[in-house]
Amino acid sequence: MVTAKAAVLYGINQPLQIQDIEVDEPQAGEVLIKTSASGVCHSDLHFMEGKWTYPMPAVLGHESAGVVEKVGEGVTNVKPGDRVVVAFVQSCGNCDRCTTGRPNLCQNTQSLQRMGRIKLGGNPIMQFAGMSAFAEYQLVSSKACVHVPDDVPMEVAALIGCSVMTGVGAVTNTVKLQVGQTVAVVGCGGVGLNIIQGAKLAGASRIIAVDLLENKLAAAREFGATDVVDASKGDPIKQVQEMTGGGVDYAFEAIGLMKTAQDAWGMARRGGQAVIVGMLPLAEQLTLPNAGTSFLGEKGIVGSYYGSTRQTYDMPWLMELYRQKRIKIDEIITKRWPLDQINEAYDSLKGGEVNRSVLIMDS
Repeated sequence: MVTAKAAVLYGINQPLQIQDIEVDEPQAGEVLIKTSASGVCHSDLHFMEGKWTYPMPAVLGHESAGVVEKVGEGVTNVKPGDRVVVAFVQSCGNCDRCTTGRPNLCQNTQSLQRMGRIKLGGNPIMQFAGMSAFAEYQLVSSKACVHVPDDVPMEVAALIGCSVMTGVGAVTNTVKLQVGQTVAVVGCGGVGLNIIQGAKLAGASRIIAVDLLENKLAAAREFGATDVVDASKGDPIKQVQEMTGGGVDYAFEAIGLMKTAQDAWGMARRGGQAVIVGMLPLAEQLTLPNAGTSFLGEKGIVGSYYGSTRQTYDMPWLMELYRQKRIKIDEIITKRWPLDQINEAYDSLKGGEVNRSVLIMDS
């Protein structure tokens, strides 16, 4: 067992507290990882604010990379000293979703979650996303580990573990965008910027970025947006429809709000799709205006979970695209923080000051 500093959430809208936790030794099929970098992601904020629920106290964090410290019995894909990015989806590899190339939708993922392998004050707690990456050490499934080349920085690899995979994958995997099609992206944070990059990679003819903040729209242009819409200056649906003569082929929602999901629905043209990438609040219901006539026009809405990732295939090619300078990841990172400043990092995220922050935990 190893002792590690971690950011602990005790209650909704409470500051995270830096405390020691105990992380168990790896058992069969498991890997102990010393965390190098962990992304400050908006998805964790949903749990911190109570929009999604999780047993507390909890150590959150799901976007990380690190170095393998120890491996359990039967682990052959990684060894101590390997640099790895960790996928937050736990997949069994045996169910029909896994064996047909959709491991992000594994039917057994809940049964793979661990209780009692990390402890706080001697009491067992759940591992968030099978990781609890806001800690100096993580105990994870070996199937979640993907090798990181020596020339890919660990903070870059960490973002590939969530925001890059989620954003680019929504375009290339979930909807399989075709060359020449049009896109709107509602919300230009870390995930939204990667949706924009994915659309550019796939050959979209027009990429319209929608946000309330000028700095977010400026970043969107840097990452490949052809047009921007300031949602603080008039109805964004009307603006997109007027710019495109009726709407776009795909409108991606990348925030996690019912209002922006409705906006994405309104921006999609006849025969188009609204793609919900953000985590919509569990306790609210989504109402689709003019759904009856829209469905007659073959307009649709679809969810995208983790960019429909097949981590052992998708993450290596994303790292290769980074190495070839075909996608930008260094530029997404606005600020780096030590673990003990995680609350300040989340204040910056909530204030819209950053594209993405990263916790640096290399000692």
